[in-house]
Amino acid sequence: MKNALKAVGLSSLLLFSNSALSQKFENLAQTPQMGWNSWNNFDCDVNEDMIKQMADAMVESGMKEAGYEYINIDDCWHGERDENGFIQESKAHFPSGMKALADYVHSKGLKLGIYSDAGTKTCAGKPGSRGYEYQDAITYAKWGIDYLKYDWCSTENVNPIGAYTLMRDALHSAGRPILFSMCEWGDNKPWEWAKDVGHSWRTTGDIYPCWSCEKNHGSWSSWGVMPILDMQKGLRKYAGPGHWNDMDMMEVGNGMSFEEDKAHFSIWAMLASPLIAGNDLRNMSDQTRKILTNKDIIALNQDKLGIQAMKFIDEGDFEIWVKPLENNELAFMFLNRSDNAIDYNYDWQFNIYKDDIFNYYIDFNKESFNWKNLWEKGSGNTNKKLKIKVPARGVQVLRLTPEK
Repeated sequence: MKNALKAVGLSSLLLFSNSALSQKFENLAQTPQMGWNSWNNFDCDVNEDMIKQMADAMVESGMKEAGYEYINIDDCWHGERDENGFIQESKAHFPSGMKALADYVHSKGLKLGIYSDAGTKTCAGKPGSRGYEYQDAITYAKWGIDYLKYDWCSTENVNPIGAYTLMRDALHSAGRPILFSMCEWGDNKPWEWAKDVGHSWRTTGDIYPCWSCEKNHGSWSSWGVMPILDMQKGLRKYAGPGHWNDMDMMEVGNGMSFEEDKAHFSIWAMLASPLIAGNDLRNMSDQTRKILTNKDIIALNQDKLGIQAMKFIDEGDFEIWVKPLENNELAFMFLNRSDNAIDYNYDWQFNIYKDDIFNYYIDFNKESFNWKNLWEKGSGNTNKKLKIKVPARGVQVLRLTPEK
């Protein structure tokens, strides 16, 4: 049996599993997942002490209380595969073992995530899961893993639907509910086929901590906040409870300005993207902490309707986005893409809100709403014209509640 496992891999032996098991875990990510990931700030420099410290910091900073729950280890945690093909953690960086680390994270009331790749190698050249999907799923379940980010490097001539569906089935057969985060970069339009495969799917390449830039890496690019926002055009109809458009991990606290960070966080919340922090939680500024724990903005992201915001008005460098919420409430985001602050006058009663995809029609001449500013003090009513100052490269976000 041992030689057989070495020859063909346990994955091949388990492909005959009952088709009834071929599904993703339901009741996960009913609202966009919230957590932290190591890659944006630490790259390959991961170890068990740092991960424990991040779990501690998530609790102590108030992020856990605000709704964050996943501590996710990205690439480079890997050791080698054993003689039977089972993946091992790096003994140098995780000497206590991944199971002990998961137990520690769980003891904090949090969940542990891990990373792999649909190809033969991960993006950093570590062992990928291709050909070992069922073995890796069994290992993750044994370790107590709660989240899998599954990348798309080293996948030449691999069918993405087949590759991601295979890992979905492997995770389900292992029996432990694991959130499946597909990181396919949007190359093969996963929004069109992955609703029943993953709980979220990346819609773009990697993010970069800038407002409106492209960082060229030669054969690929990473993108600033505005380019990623623009890449979401036409995708909102595909998002909903249990299946989200993922705009990548956040760069809040990683070098952009205060207003840019606020806008970045607001955009991710409004568009129902997973809120996965990518900064060093142990030494973040109070300013960064307040952004990441703004419960009013988080509530927009976690609204149970799960409707992604629509671009309602486009005036070039100035945009208005609208997100329907539970109880007939609405969120309005005024986005200033330019380098200069804008004083904006908005006539609610002149602009009828019409959303054909989710069947919303609101005439502010016939319906009145009270509004609250979610970043600054301020409130008002839609019976009066709105006068608002939107900072350069910034936003103002209002929550509208029907007037009783």
